[in-house]
Parts: sequence; structure tokens; C-alpha cells
Amino acid sequence: MTHTNVLEFYTKLKSSEKNLVDLLACESCFSEVPDTWHVVVVDIQNSTRAVDSGNHHQVNLTATGSIISVLNALRKEKKGIEIPYFFGGDGATFIIPTLFLNNIILILENYSFHIKTNTNLTLRVGHVSVRHLITLKSNLKIAKHKLTNQLSIPIVLGNGLKLAEDIIKHDFEKNNATHFEKDLLNLEGMECRWKQINPDQSQNKVVCLLLDALNETDQRAIYRDIINQMDTIFGTFENRQPIKSNKLKLNFSIRNILEEMKISLANRDWMYVTKKWVSTLFGKFYLNLSQNGKQYLKQIGQLSHTFMLDGMINTIFTAEQDKIDQFVAYLNRLENEKKIIYGIHITHASVMSCYVLDRKTKHSHFVDGTEGGYTSAAKMFKIKKKMS
Repeated sequence: MTHTNVLEFYTKLKSSEKNLVDLLACESCFSEVPDTWHVVVVDIQNSTRAVDSGNHHQVNLTATGSIISVLNALRKEKKGIEIPYFFGGDGATFIIPTLFLNNIILILENYSFHIKTNTNLTLRVGHVSVRHLITLKSNLKIAKHKLTNQLSIPIVLGNGLKLAEDIIKHDFEKNNATHFEKDLLNLEGMECRWKQINPDQSQNKVVCLLLDALNETDQRAIYRDIINQMDTIFGTFENRQPIKSNKLKLNFSIRNILEEMKISLANRDWMYVTKKWVSTLFGKFYLNLSQNGKQYLKQIGQLSHTFMLDGMINTIFTAEQDKIDQFVAYLNRLENEKKIIYGIHITHASVMSCYVLDRKTKHSHFVDGTEGGYTSAAKMFKIKKKMS
């Protein structure tokens, strides 16, 4: 691969229009990540304790802010480069070319210092080269999947990202930054204006699921079977999607805007609060009365990150309790057969934080469950993993 080809590896990866079950059956659809790329992980230390203390919203915003920081840094480069990334509720993972590594780490460590100062959360930042993961006999294969008509996502197989996260958490050293560089903080587009999103009455629960195949070589077959089972029990991906435009309601809470300000600004600015509150108020009329507003609402579900496969399945969906019970019984059988470990959190609504550069095409939405969401599912997952 030439330097340009390596840089544009993910950008030029063709987005597969196969359904996910068929994509996982197609071994040739997956490519090796270039060994000159790096895995970058950000993770909130003791996120479970923070969520239990009532700071779930802050945890979600912090994770979303890390993604926005990286995407804005890449946008500034003006090279049109895409990278794979994954939202985890209490952190995020990126796979990036070497060219951007030093700058991205600098931006994220500065962001981590800002978060510690404003929220007292500790955001761990670290990176591992793909080459190093290969020497540890860990695989990292990737495909690009058209999840909805408007959103393509990375699908990763192999234990490379899980190993990278373990290494980074184990070797984490406290950020020794002594001052904050205001110019390095760019959270343009960060928004969090929605109330909790309730499911349709016929799907009265929201489910957060983390699931790992115990044998790396079985991932494709096991994940294919599990997704097939989800389609059979819950219906299509669109049917179980938790973000429906008719359920979206704007949140006019000043407290909500203050939380957003803590993350997105270096200093408190009451003019910022006033502007955001007024714009949210006008937003109600924009969304309900204008053609552009109605179109934006329709696109939100299409551009929401509700399914990730980063070597593990991470997904949030809506379902009726009897169908959830049926699915959990199926997962328990797989777990008893030592094929998987899973963590699940069942709650009443979902929450969403957003990256909005414009309301026509450039927006992304990161979805989690209430009452801890993915972090609560991870708590169950970690307990089981220790016992296995």
C-alpha cells in the first residue's frame, strides 16, 4: 500500500449493502486493518460509581465529547478522511492512521484535563499500534456496513480492540498536564437537547446489550446466529430501533444546558446558556412547522448509533418483556455452553447526545439507555467475566 492508500484505507472501503447476517457470512468482505494504524481508547475511570452517584448524563456527554473532539480535529485537516470509531456510553474507541496520532492524543489529553477540572471525572487516554496487537497474535479485521439508508458503520472482527483496551487500562498513567490549552478544545456541534425517549407502547422496554463470543474464531458464526435470532424474535432492525421521530421531545431544562456547558466550554458563560435556551425554544417551532425541521426529525433515527460490533456486540433496542424473556433464555443457553458472556440492562427509556454541524446531512446521534444504560450492562458483564 502507498502512503495515500494507507491514509485513505477506511475512507475508500466500500460500504456493504448486504444485511448484517449475510455480511458476517462473507469472510472475503473483511479487510486487515493496516499495521501502521493505531487503536486509540478513551475510557472514564470508575464510570459505574459515577453513574450510581447520579452522573450518567455527565458520563454520556464526556464520551460523546471525545468523539466530537476527534472528528472536529480530522475535519480541520480538510483531507476528507474517515476513521472507524465506536461509542461506548462511558468512553470511545478509534482506529486512526499514524499521521494523525500525535495530534489526536494531544487533543484528547487536553480534553481529559478539561473534563477533570470541570466534572472531576478521570478520562483515561491511551493508544496501541495495530502492529503491536498483531505481534500479540490478536486479529483486527474490518468491513463497512450500511446500517441504514444514511449511516454506514464499521464492523470489526477479532479481539484486537478488546486487547488494546485491556492494555491501555492496565498501563494507564495519570495525565500529568498542568495547564489547559483552550485553543485545542473544539466541541463545535455538541448538543444534548432531547428529553428521555420513550419506546412505542407496543415495545415498552429499552434493552442495552453487551455480548462477547468467548472464542475469537467463532465470532462470525455466533454473532450471525445471534443477530438472526434477534430478527426472528424482535423483527427488523428498523422495527426495534429506539429512536422514533414521533417520540422526540425537546428538553428546556436550564440544568441540562449547564451540564452541556461544563463539557463544551472552557469557562462558564451565561450568555451561552441564554442563547441555547432560546434556540431550544425556537427549535420546537422549527421542528414542528418547517419542512427542513420535519426532515431533520426523520433523519435522526437514520443517523443514530444504536448497533456496534467492535469484536463484541454493543446494541440498544426496544422490545416487549415477553420477547426479551425469550431472547434472554436463548442467551443463557449459549452462555451455559461456554460460547458467550453477556451483560444486559433493561430500562424504561433511552437518552441521546448529538453532534450537529448542520441539520440537513451532517449530524450524528449517540444513544444509551436510562439508569446507567451500557455502563449498567457492563457491570453485569464484568462480574460474569471474573467468574468465568
